[in-house]
Amino acid sequence: MFRTPLKRFKDYTKEKNLWIYILFLGKDQEFIIDNIKGKILEKFDFLPNSFRVQKVLYRLEQGEYIKKGKFKSKKAFITTEKGKEELQNLISCTEELLDKLKK
Repeated sequence: MFRTPLKRFKDYTKEKNLWIYILFLGKDQEFIIDNIKGKILEKFDFLPNSFRVQKVLYRLEQGEYIKKGKFKSKKAFITTEKGKEELQNLISCTEELLDKLKK
């Protein structure tokens, strides 16, 4: 089955780059792990795979982009300063690409 270029782009900017959305959710406050899939669906209009969410959380934590905590006595994560810098780098990179595409 052939996917259009736009469909491929959307696929790669969602599920395959889940780290972006996780870092975003934790940049201003803790987020409860149990609610992460629902928050992503609510804010970004896609429902990520549970296994992939766990895998990305693990990798982000190992890289010290997020850290564990508690929020309302439940397991939660928050984005670290390192994670916020990475998110800002992504935003800058994306803005540069958009500027080039608009010319």
